[in-house]
Amino acid sequence: MSKVKVAAFSISLDGYGAGPDQSREEPLGKRGEELHTWFFPTRMFQSIYGKGDGTEGIDNDFAEKSFENLGAWIMGRNMFGPVRGEWPDNAWKGWWGENPPYHVPIFVLTHHAREPIIMEGGTVFHFVTDGIESALEKARKAAHGKDIRIGGGTSTVRQYLQAGHIDEMHLAVSPVLLGSGENLFAGLDLPKLGFTDTQTVYGEGATHVILKKSKTV
Repeated sequence: MSKVKVAAFSISLDGYGAGPDQSREEPLGKRGEELHTWFFPTRMFQSIYGKGDGTEGIDNDFAEKSFENLGAWIMGRNMFGPVRGEWPDNAWKGWWGENPPYHVPIFVLTHHAREPIIMEGGTVFHFVTDGIESALEKARKAAHGKDIRIGGGTSTVRQYLQAGHIDEMHLAVSPVLLGSGENLFAGLDLPKLGFTDTQTVYGEGATHVILKKSKTV
C-alpha cells in the first residue's frame, strides 16, 4: 500500500532540520551541512555524485532504503533552489545537474507558476501553486501505488505533519547542536498526530529514528 513518508531527513540533536540564513552559497543555512556528514561518505551518496566507492554499513543501508519503492516526491521551493519571488527566467533547474538522483516526478510547492522541467533519467519537476493538498493529490496519481516521499525542507515536512498526511518518518539525528534555524518539531504534538511506534538504530555517523503511526489511529 502506498505510504506518504519522510526518509533520511537529517536533524540536529536540538531538532533543527536546517541552519539559519539559507543562501545560494549555504543552501542548508549556516552549519546546516553538518547535519548530513553521516550521508556524504556512504556508497549511496558517492554513487550519485561519482566521487568514489563510498562506505557500507548502517548509514549506507538507511540511505539506500530511503530511495526504495518511490513513485513521486514533494519538496518545497527552498529545497529546489535559492530563487525567491517571481521566476526571473527558466535558467535555474535545481542543485543536482542535468540528471538529478530522483528519477520520478517531483512536485515543487511554490506561489509562482512555472512550466514543468524535464530532466535526464526520468526526473520531471512540476510546480504546484495551489497548496499541499493539491500537490499530494497530483503525487498520488503520478506514483501509481508506490510511496510518496516528502523531501523537505523543514517547513514542508511540518506542513504535511500538521495536516496529518505523513505515515512514517525516518530521521537521521546527527550529533551536533545548531541552536537556531528551522526546528522540525517546535509546537507539534507527535503522539496526538498518531506517532506512537518508534525504533532506534545507531549508525556510524547518526542515530536513525523511525517513527510510525499506530495502526489503530
